[in-house]
Amino acid sequence: MRHGKKVNHLGRTSSHRKAMLSNMASSLILHKRIQTTTAKAKALKVYVEPLITKSKNDTTASRRVVFSYLRNKYAVTELFRDVSQKVMDRPGGYTRIIKLPNRLGDNAEICIIELVDYNTLLLDAKKDEKKTTRRSRRGGTKTTKAEIETTKKEDVKAEKTGIETKAKEQPAEKVHVDETVAEMEEIPMVEKTEVVEEPKAEVEPVAEVPEEPAAETPTAKEETEK
Repeated sequence: MRHGKKVNHLGRTSSHRKAMLSNMASSLILHKRIQTTTAKAKALKVYVEPLITKSKNDTTASRRVVFSYLRNKYAVTELFRDVSQKVMDRPGGYTRIIKLPNRLGDNAEICIIELVDYNTLLLDAKKDEKKTTRRSRRGGTKTTKAEIETTKKEDVKAEKTGIETKAKEQPAEKVHVDETVAEMEEIPMVEKTEVVEEPKAEVEPVAEVPEEPAAETPTAKEETEK
């Protein structure tokens, strides 16, 4: 048990531990994220964050101090040139630890340690989120129905006055007359000729001819008498 032990030796000697943390810090600065065990990531967080704070003051003395820890000139130039500009406004907490599922071989706790200002996905998600504030009802005053109605009436009046002022300010629109319409107006119109209908000849009514009575045919009795 490690009660009272503030430093995790990680099962290594002092020289081995320093060399490992120096190498891991250089890789984190160059690649912006690395994957390692949770114990090593926590030790690296304590090791690298003071160096990032030191890089905010770009002087020869601070560069020499950082180089004594990292032992990598490429990591030092990257830290003072790019990383320091990103974290200039951040007061601390330059790294983030994201835990992953345990390793299959020895079931060790695995995580990703990364620089906070270089994770573009989380930065974009924070910008899209809208801030919501909770308001307590203890100190607030309740609005009555009469106040709500008066505010609605005032809004309607303001809208009407705004519409009237806009109508007054807007100049009268000029009517655009096409050239073809003007030419049509100049052409004299042809007078319509009235067609006189001739009176129809009246047809005289035909006189009715009286029908002659049909001749009586002799019956069979008269023929026998003859």
